[in-house]
Amino acid sequence: MGFGSYDESEQEKQAVDADFDEEDSVNTNSVGHNGEVDFEFTSSNDELLDRLKDIKTEDAAEEE
Repeated sequence: MGFGSYDESEQEKQAVDADFDEEDSVNTNSVGHNGEVDFEFTSSNDELLDRLKDIKTEDAAEEE
């Protein structure tokens, strides 16, 4: 068998340890967020758009 070959019989031999106890788990439904989030923007829209153009130009230059 060569490097990177896949043997389906090996798949059948693998065992998964899925022995989980209920007390070890986390109930995500009981945890919620009732607060609020505020964002403070320090850059103008024009500054952000200029930065986005710069990033796109950098990415295009790296791909060449």
